[in-house]
Amino acid sequence: MKFGVIGFGNMGGAIVKGAVASGVLAKEDVLVYDIKESARKAAEEFGLKVAKDDEDVTANTDVTLLAVKPQQMLEAMAQTGKGLQGKAMLSILPGVSVERLRDACAVKEFRILRLLPNTPALVFEGAFACSKENDLTDAERDFATKLFESIGTITWVKTYDLDAACGLSGGGPAYVAMFVEALADGGVKEGLTRDVAYELAIQTVLGSAKLLKDTGMHPGQLKDMVTSPAGTTIEGCEVLEDNGFRAATIKCVSAATRKSRSM
Repeated sequence: MKFGVIGFGNMGGAIVKGAVASGVLAKEDVLVYDIKESARKAAEEFGLKVAKDDEDVTANTDVTLLAVKPQQMLEAMAQTGKGLQGKAMLSILPGVSVERLRDACAVKEFRILRLLPNTPALVFEGAFACSKENDLTDAERDFATKLFESIGTITWVKTYDLDAACGLSGGGPAYVAMFVEALADGGVKEGLTRDVAYELAIQTVLGSAKLLKDTGMHPGQLKDMVTSPAGTTIEGCEVLEDNGFRAATIKCVSAATRKSRSM
C-alpha cells in the first residue's frame, strides 16, 4: 500500500514512525503533507517524501491518514480535490462523522474508517478504538489493523461508541497524568524529594497497569490484594471514597464524551 498522511503532528508522526520501525511501512511508500513548514521539515528529516498539497497526497497513494485538528477538517478535505475517488481514508478526528467528511469532499465515492487513538502511541503503547461500521476492503482493513497494532492495541467498537472512547482513552492520558502528579505531591508532602516521588508514582502506575493487562486480573482483585485488614492502604482508600474519587472519574469520562458528541 502507498500510504498518505495529511497532518504530520504528534499523532500522525507517531503512527508513521511506529509503522516504519515495525516494518509495516517503508519510508519510500509514504507521502506526507502538513500546512506547517516545521512539520514538513520534520517529515523530510525522517526520510519521507513531502507532497505539494493535500490533493497530491490523495492522488498518489492508496490509503490516506487524516490527522489534522477537527477545526481544520473542512479546509483539509476540500483540498483533497478528486484524489480520494475510489480510495480509502483513515480518520482520527474526534467528533467528526463519516457524513461530515463526505460532505466536505469534492468526491463521494471513497471508503472511510473512523478511529480514536491516544498519545501513548508516541511510545508504541497506544489504544486505538476503531469503528466496526466501515466500508474498507478486506485488504485495506488488514493494512489498517497491522498499521495500528504496530504502535498499540486495537479495539473494534460501534461508531456511536467512538465518542465514549474519546472520553475514556482519548482523554485518559491527561487524567492519569493528573493522578501521577497528585500521587507525587502526596509523597512530597510526607517528605519525599520531588524526583523520588515522581519515580515511585510513575512506576507504580506503569506496573499496576501491566499487572492487570498481563494477568487479566479484575481491578477489584488487585485492590483487595493490596488492602490488608486494618492496614495503611485501606486508610488511603477510605479517603479516596470519602472525596468522591470514583464518582469524579466517572463524571470526568461522561463530560468528555458529551463534548465529543456535541462537536
